[in-house]
Amino acid sequence: MLSLLPIGTSIDRDEIKGFSRTIAEIEWLLLSLVLVYLVVSGVPTSEQPAVEMALFLFAAFILGLHYVHFYKVESLPKLASETWVMIAFVTWVAWSTGKAESPLLNLYLLPVIASALIFGKVMTFLEIAVIAACFVLLGWDSSRYTSHPLTWFGSVLAQLGPVILVAYITTMLSADIRHALDKIKQVSDTDELTGLYNMRAFAAILQRSLRQAARHRQSLSLAMIDSDNLKPINDSYGHDAGNKLLVQVVNRIRDAVRASDTIARYGGDEFLVLLPQTGPSGALEVAERIRHAIEDARIDIGGHTVRTTVSIGVVTYPSDGGDLATMLEKVDRALYKAKEAGKNRVIAHCNAQAELPFDDSRIAA
Repeated sequence: MLSLLPIGTSIDRDEIKGFSRTIAEIEWLLLSLVLVYLVVSGVPTSEQPAVEMALFLFAAFILGLHYVHFYKVESLPKLASETWVMIAFVTWVAWSTGKAESPLLNLYLLPVIASALIFGKVMTFLEIAVIAACFVLLGWDSSRYTSHPLTWFGSVLAQLGPVILVAYITTMLSADIRHALDKIKQVSDTDELTGLYNMRAFAAILQRSLRQAARHRQSLSLAMIDSDNLKPINDSYGHDAGNKLLVQVVNRIRDAVRASDTIARYGGDEFLVLLPQTGPSGALEVAERIRHAIEDARIDIGGHTVRTTVSIGVVTYPSDGGDLATMLEKVDRALYKAKEAGKNRVIAHCNAQAELPFDDSRIAA
């Protein structure tokens, strides 16, 4: 399926809602301009019913999509369909108000600008191609085309030129703005040292994952990981060595988890791993895999080979809580128990039996 956004561009639900409001405002502006033209300039009596019908249907379309809420969830395909309906509406009223000589032809700029701002080059190019076909349809003159085809095509291109120019400039500006915003978002959402999500971004991801887990009645687990010997390494080799150790720990965590899992830096030498669609036994397996990967690693720091271990606490939704604060509190408590029990181990909070050091035989049972 053709992507509605430039490759590599991410978009969240709040952005889609903002785009929907923008589209609605453009639609009302388009409707208002046609209504003003109908009242002020007048339309031939024979064409008035057609224009009035177009206004009525377009107004009903706007009300149905944005106020009656036939669509409960906003989506990019819905917004794209609205730009196509705008093109159809402009074509209808232009046909009824002079065709190629209609002063309303410039209204094609509104759906083009909306598409360029939201969807980028590909969708805008497709709409320009359709609008070009509309210009040909509206300006078709068989006698003129037969006698002077180049002149006729030149006049069509002259009318279409401003639409193409506005589409190009708007698309370029939109791409630059979105690229800058993505960079700002990346910087604000990630930890500088490790490149992981920071807690602000991770909290939003976890909240969204909890809602999805509740909706689909699925399990979700959270692991908190803490380095056992960062302070001695900092004291012996300096903070740069400690930072290098943290980066190596993060690399081992990445290697041990799935692509669908999310890692974040909780603070200092503590990390969080979100494990969607994972129950208690699966979470313990992943946590133990992380622990082994870090324990078996040999890390070179300033010519010295250093080994490190981690302690890990695990909680699972819904048995250990259904909100962010509760899960963070309980996973921190489970991590504390792992530290208290001697470090270099995994402990779950799900029940009294699971709050013991991890044992492979428990999974089989």
